[in-house]
Amino acid sequence: MTRLLRDTLEDWAGEARVPPGLADRALRRRAWKPYGAAVLVAAMIAAVAVFVTVQRDPVPPVARPLSGITLPPRPSPAPTDIRTDTEHSPPAKLVAAGRMAVSAYYVTRQEPVEGDRTRVRRTWSVYDPGTDGYRETPYAWVDVAPGLQVAAVIQGDLIGNRVGVLNLDTGQMLATYELEHPVGSVVWSPDGTRILATAYSSYPDVFQEDSAEMGSPRTGYYVIDTGTGESVYHELPPLPDGIYSDAEYTNGNGRQDLGWSLDGELIWGPTSSSPDRRFYTLDGSPTDAPKGERYRRGSGLSATSPDGQLVLGDDGMPTKITEAATGKVVGRQRVLQLHAWADNDNVLALGCAGKCENEFNNGLVLVSVDGSKTIQLAANRDSDADGSWRWVLTPR
Repeated sequence: MTRLLRDTLEDWAGEARVPPGLADRALRRRAWKPYGAAVLVAAMIAAVAVFVTVQRDPVPPVARPLSGITLPPRPSPAPTDIRTDTEHSPPAKLVAAGRMAVSAYYVTRQEPVEGDRTRVRRTWSVYDPGTDGYRETPYAWVDVAPGLQVAAVIQGDLIGNRVGVLNLDTGQMLATYELEHPVGSVVWSPDGTRILATAYSSYPDVFQEDSAEMGSPRTGYYVIDTGTGESVYHELPPLPDGIYSDAEYTNGNGRQDLGWSLDGELIWGPTSSSPDRRFYTLDGSPTDAPKGERYRRGSGLSATSPDGQLVLGDDGMPTKITEAATGKVVGRQRVLQLHAWADNDNVLALGCAGKCENEFNNGLVLVSVDGSKTIQLAANRDSDADGSWRWVLTPR
């Protein structure tokens, strides 16, 4: 049986509901014999007594104790070799360089809904240690923890009320968390022990032609501690649209997923202005940005090199890398975007094909700080086309 089929059957099994007393009724039918009238009357009296007792004295629901799970240990030392797959798009083999790997990817497709609205659906594939490649999943969202051992998944169609922790090596679901509010994204904390799940009242990736009044259906978020099994919900409404508000922080997008600070002490929500994120304490109170942390715009990845000496520059060819202390430019790179540090000397980046006549014909590359060396990691693809794939980078 394939892991995908096994995962799907586990989901169905978890959603199944058995009618109360089904086993008792089945056993009664199998063991039925024509007893005498006195025995039958006595049985009827006993049944009535039980019914009355249940009606008068309902048994309170039993609270399920919280139970944590032990996650597989991260590899130590983590591998740092370069792995490429430029023959398949999406990749069939692991793509990685230095401290980072393509842990998962998703394929996007647009589909019509009522009226003139459309929505974007993601089909997720995740790293499979057994084949050293990727396998498609049935989940609405996937995020792989640092170390590439487990993934947090949303079980459902587009959004869902169940978050699972999936062992990537065995395909076994280590834990499932039933949530009162549906969630649309999950992301692991930097230490790989907690899951941040953003809650929505409806699917956020719905668009209406010639309409800027859709708004965001974000309602709040859960912090799930895998060590204790505890999941805590906090309300956090979306940021206002900048077209209709002069607030300091605005965002007109429907999807406003939350992320972790680099030290895991705070969370942040994206903005459509500068600064590109708004920070909150774990209970949802607005707070100042943590000192010294710099981010690659729009992501939870650090813009600062592992040794703290260099900083990734903004998007746009050519990109640049500067000294953290002085701001001095130490290198320019012929790529479109700088995504993540592979090590202190090389960066995973978005490169474009040929002479970059078409910026949407691009792919994942490894580029040196001085821009003199470039290695193609994954095949180029039309990133603007329906059905294109998008990678997710995770520390190995």
